[in-house]
Amino acid sequence: MILIVGEKPSVSRAISAVVGADTKKDGYTEGNGYLVSWCIGHLVGLKYPDEYENGWEQKWSFSQLPMIPEKWLFKVTDGTKEQYNILKKLMNREDVTEIVCATDADREGECIFRYVYNMARCSKPVKRLWVSSLEEKAIHKALTNMKPISAYDNLFSAGYARARADWLVGMNGSRLFSVRYGGKINIGRVQTPTLAMIVRRDDDVKNFVKQKYFTVNLECDGLTLSSERIDDENNADSLILACNGAEVTIVSVKREVKTESPPKLYDLTSLQRDANKFFGYTAQQTLDYVQSLYETKLVTYPRTDSQFLTEDMKSTALDVVKFCDTCFDFGISHVPDVKKVINNDKVSGHHAIIPTANIERANPFSLPNGEKNILTLIATRLICATAPAHKYEVLKITANCNNTSFTATGRTVLEMGWKTYAKQSDKSEKEEKFLPKVSEGQIFTAKASKGEHFTSPPKPYTEDTLLSAMERAGNADYSPDDENMVKKGLGTPATRASVIESLVKNGYVERFSKELRATEKGRELVKVVPDEVKSAKLTAEWETKLQKIEHGEYSADDFMTEICSFIGEMCQKYGSVDKSVSLTDCSHEPVGKCPKCGADVVKGKFGFYCKGKCGMNVAKVYGIQLSDEQIKGLLNGKSTSYKFKGKKSIVRPEIVENPYNGKMYYQWKTERSN
Repeated sequence: MILIVGEKPSVSRAISAVVGADTKKDGYTEGNGYLVSWCIGHLVGLKYPDEYENGWEQKWSFSQLPMIPEKWLFKVTDGTKEQYNILKKLMNREDVTEIVCATDADREGECIFRYVYNMARCSKPVKRLWVSSLEEKAIHKALTNMKPISAYDNLFSAGYARARADWLVGMNGSRLFSVRYGGKINIGRVQTPTLAMIVRRDDDVKNFVKQKYFTVNLECDGLTLSSERIDDENNADSLILACNGAEVTIVSVKREVKTESPPKLYDLTSLQRDANKFFGYTAQQTLDYVQSLYETKLVTYPRTDSQFLTEDMKSTALDVVKFCDTCFDFGISHVPDVKKVINNDKVSGHHAIIPTANIERANPFSLPNGEKNILTLIATRLICATAPAHKYEVLKITANCNNTSFTATGRTVLEMGWKTYAKQSDKSEKEEKFLPKVSEGQIFTAKASKGEHFTSPPKPYTEDTLLSAMERAGNADYSPDDENMVKKGLGTPATRASVIESLVKNGYVERFSKELRATEKGRELVKVVPDEVKSAKLTAEWETKLQKIEHGEYSADDFMTEICSFIGEMCQKYGSVDKSVSLTDCSHEPVGKCPKCGADVVKGKFGFYCKGKCGMNVAKVYGIQLSDEQIKGLLNGKSTSYKFKGKKSIVRPEIVENPYNGKMYYQWKTERSN
């Protein structure tokens, strides 16, 4: 028997259909000499500090720090123990002679499988299924080209190092600064630098002071010429007086044909950016939509950082272009040039995201709206990327008046090329601007006027612009046109969406339509933590080293030594209480107002309590801890109910009279049905 372990049930179903494992069992399928099961994400993970039983489980203090495990311990995730036990039993079955790792072909997928394999104390030989599409043809091909899992040891080393680094920075940093400032603070290796970027941008927007500037415009028989920017209005007025009614001589008329190359294919980040720009989707929504399309075999593997295809995909790419043309009725009239999107050197793990050949028989307009829109973007990008260049002519007219240079620029499209198929909602597209015919030496009489302008403020981050900033956070001289530049970013394409969602979930960032803005809680955290903790450059450099570990160019041990040294130095430098900083209770977000005194109600160790210390609190009711939503309802005058040992219990707020002083006071009334 051969056991194949996928990452998700949907992926495993696709593999089961190919290998003939069509008999459903509890947590796996069986047939044709195969067992096919799945992990449901992380079944096994690193233990938390309080599970090490060496003093770290006690009240947080400086004396515990730094927490650096001598031996890293793992545990089975509480919510997935049943599936773990199924996998453990299958891995150790006597008739299973070989195991195939078919989890997602990336760092996380490698860790997900190996954590389970190691926890199950399995030592059977393992091969790696590396597949970028769930089409039957692709799975068949991958099954015949499997390598021993040892060929992917560097990938696992990078993933395991990343997990330990996140643990060390997050666990130590959170405890260190929580104790230092007397309030709970959550530190994340990638999350905190990302939050710092958002706070900095918010400050730039808030503190921006617009500057007024001027231009002098000359009307010359239908031709408008403008001066350079003039900051002093008096100078602009003087120039108007000098030029009004004066001669304007055309000095030069220059025409230049320019080409704009087609865009590259999508990697995950560029797809998330466009989906946010055009549809307002969050990075996580886009990832969910494209993951669903992948699992329904309509697009290739989504968690990729490449925007190219490999040489062996030429014929497939050409076929898919034709299928996309038919499916979406693009009406292409050119011969697709797939050579533009082929570059073996730019594909290390997974190639760019493109539709699969299954799109030939698909009806994208029957898909849910989100998936339809994402599939349309991916298909459109493939059509554009293989289309001719966009060509246009730039006409620049330069004139002289009163020894001052004035210019006018026009733009005429010569060949639409790939922009014939691009989304019309891209507001960045420049419109044609026609200029009247003039010749060098021609003279006009000027009618001068003043143009008033203001400098534009920076814009708050959207997920589009934040993803771009995260991608190039470590590149001070980043250029999107430099194909050889190594991106030094925060996180990876696969993790950036979850970082943004975590910031929102933890109350550090809020969404306002498309905009992302830091909350007061987020600003406060960034204010108190030191630069080295919120340094985007340092975190991006760590990510670059993880990539080098993945490619066998850097030692995971050296990386971990660097991280441990960083943690040790940080704990030594900031291991004292700082009473100069007063936090507005970072430890608890209010869930509502106390009906007794009006102060905030927060969640503490033993239940919800009033910060005004008036005595109002809600602890466990019949052994059951009420949820945040239930408490919010109670604070708004609503009753709530739940079942305890099969019996219904009701909690309701009520106002009663104190028989001793006649004052009305607030209490909880709890009833338990018989």
